[in-house]
Amino acid sequence: MEDSIEYSDVVQENRSSMHPGRLKLQTSSVIFKNIKTGRQDVFQAGDLHNASWLHRARGHCLKLSLHNGTIHRFDGIKEAEFDRLSTFIEKNYSITLKKLDLSYKGWNWGQCEFVDNGLDFKIGEKLVFEVPLSNVSHSAVGKNECALEFHQNEEATVSLVEMRFHIPTKKEKELTIEPVGSGDEEPEQEDPVEEFCKKVLDKADIIKIEGNAIAIFQEITCLTPRGRYDIKIYPTFLQLHGKTFDYKIPFTTILRLFLLPHKDGRQMFFMVSVDPPIRQGMTRYPFLVMVFNKDDETTLELSLTEEEIAEKYEGKLEKEMSGLEYEVVSRIMKSFVNRKITVPGTFVGSQGTQCVSCSYKAGTGFLYPLERGFIFAHKPPMHIRFDEISAVNFARSSGNTRSFDFEVETKVGTMFTFVGVEKGEYGKLYDFVTEKKLRVRNIGGMGGQPNYKENLGDSSDEGGHDAYLHKMKAQGKDRRESEDDSTDEDFVPEGLDGDEVAEEFDTDYYSDSDDAYKPGASDDSEADEKRAMKREAAKARKEKRKREGGEPGGRKKKKKDPNAPKGAQTGYFLFLSEVRAEIKEETPDISVTELTKKAGEKWRGLTDAEKEPYQELAKKDRERWEREIAEYRELHKDDPVSSDEDESKGSAPKKPKMKKKKTSPSKKGDETGRAMTGASFKSKEFIDADDSSSSGDESDDDKPEKKNDVKSGSDEKEESEKEESEKEESEKEDVAGDE
Repeated sequence: MEDSIEYSDVVQENRSSMHPGRLKLQTSSVIFKNIKTGRQDVFQAGDLHNASWLHRARGHCLKLSLHNGTIHRFDGIKEAEFDRLSTFIEKNYSITLKKLDLSYKGWNWGQCEFVDNGLDFKIGEKLVFEVPLSNVSHSAVGKNECALEFHQNEEATVSLVEMRFHIPTKKEKELTIEPVGSGDEEPEQEDPVEEFCKKVLDKADIIKIEGNAIAIFQEITCLTPRGRYDIKIYPTFLQLHGKTFDYKIPFTTILRLFLLPHKDGRQMFFMVSVDPPIRQGMTRYPFLVMVFNKDDETTLELSLTEEEIAEKYEGKLEKEMSGLEYEVVSRIMKSFVNRKITVPGTFVGSQGTQCVSCSYKAGTGFLYPLERGFIFAHKPPMHIRFDEISAVNFARSSGNTRSFDFEVETKVGTMFTFVGVEKGEYGKLYDFVTEKKLRVRNIGGMGGQPNYKENLGDSSDEGGHDAYLHKMKAQGKDRRESEDDSTDEDFVPEGLDGDEVAEEFDTDYYSDSDDAYKPGASDDSEADEKRAMKREAAKARKEKRKREGGEPGGRKKKKKDPNAPKGAQTGYFLFLSEVRAEIKEETPDISVTELTKKAGEKWRGLTDAEKEPYQELAKKDRERWEREIAEYRELHKDDPVSSDEDESKGSAPKKPKMKKKKTSPSKKGDETGRAMTGASFKSKEFIDADDSSSSGDESDDDKPEKKNDVKSGSDEKEESEKEESEKEESEKEDVAGDE
């Protein structure tokens, strides 16, 4: 005999949405675990009233009815399992699994029967369809008809909105002659339409406020939905009464309760997970988040008798409850909802707290590693169970080596990225996920141990392997290969021709207009060889600088002062930092280029009004930068030039100085005596070239030896004194001749 029967691919209908789960029938209980919500429903063998087997579109359905009138339907079971299930249920639960025959006539008239919390529509003795009355939100009476409205589920692809039942009135009784003196009158019969609607409303999932609340907590601070609310607890639901909105939460929709300490140690979070979520317009609240001061106390008297407390709540509550406010609220909620309260487990961070500070998208909060999942409080609150996690990843934070990103990927492909986790929490968090046997992606180190420097980019270990850097290099290589390999044409600024640009910057330049500088233009082959050797040497130096990683001009990159203020950001970069995580969540494998391109398209699609907040932030950041840079310059105005700047200046290529040829101003017609301006200006190279090819066939060997055509200071002084003395003598001779 089997001890249990398990089905892993069963679905359960919940307000028009089919939720997959795992059904397990044991000898003493029935367990169904919802894969989507993680909720686990347990029915004891003594709670089962009857079991039915009927054909459905998704195979066959096992229908279990409990003594309290609740019906649970599990679809997707194969027809061949009937004999096995029938034997097991009859042996362990002492009930018979009945087969229900369905009618396929297609008639739209028949009889309605109310069975437990369902409405069965039958033709004869065969079932046509059934309506779970727990899905009914409202019932209205019309002329000879009753309209049923249903709860809407946003997750359902197709939903049933309304159903109408036409109920014909009974035929009028024939008139009869009553005996004289008879005072008996027939009692007035109830309208069948009203009677039908009343039965529907009695079993429908409609919250009715009847009587006084069992407990009332006034002015409780709620983070979601935000505001202060009076919390009223009734036997079957919870009511939040605020200044603007009221919310009613049935206890059957509450999945979990969490009691979490704030990181500052002065507050406590009490979180209530709700499915379906609280709805206000287009806003959905899947969590009710309350915050309490840790030292606040309260005293409360419940509107229950001692017998009710002992019978219904098994002594878990007291007539008068007092103590810390968050403890009183959690105890009452636990007793009414009949759910366990989840608290942090064994995880302790580097600062001795049970959570880590981080951000999700634009909201900041705390990530709590629990025994069976992660929960983020508070904006937006979310709960991620371990059984739905595919892998986690420790990633380098963008532009910051003091923190890292913690990524959680679910089995359905959703990525949750928690950014800004302090670097000191890495070891604690890694030990926790490995203890829980979660798969960790992109982890290095020897023997499967975490390599903190490798994964978080520790700058102190320059020789270590950097997985993130290699990933960026590979993406850059792919982009370069995909681009066109054609070389760009030389850039020529406006107003300058190619000769002037080359003369200023190219080492091996020769002008087309000056034939003397072209190879082979001069009759002296030795001079051509010297120029060719110079060009080859310049090319060799240029190639050497490229191999050494320097810039083409030989300049070294100036090092930035670490104490200098951070530069101002533009509105676009502020927008990019905000949408980057959102884009990566939508497409996890997107490259940096595609991510930037997609962000640019989104930025261009924004209106001026939507861009204005980012422009305002950029303007404030610009004002901040101008203020800080002014203070920085004022503080460093008397500092000497740094060695880095000296090195960068010394490494820059110097332009050749223009050598002037000193001549006497008294000699007329000498072209070298004119000012070197305008068209008459020539650089040293042109002076050498002109001298080498001018006035006759005089070669370099026949010329007097010159040193760059520049005389020393003493020679210039002697020459000037000689010229002055000659001038004085000529003036004396002229005076003597006149006399």
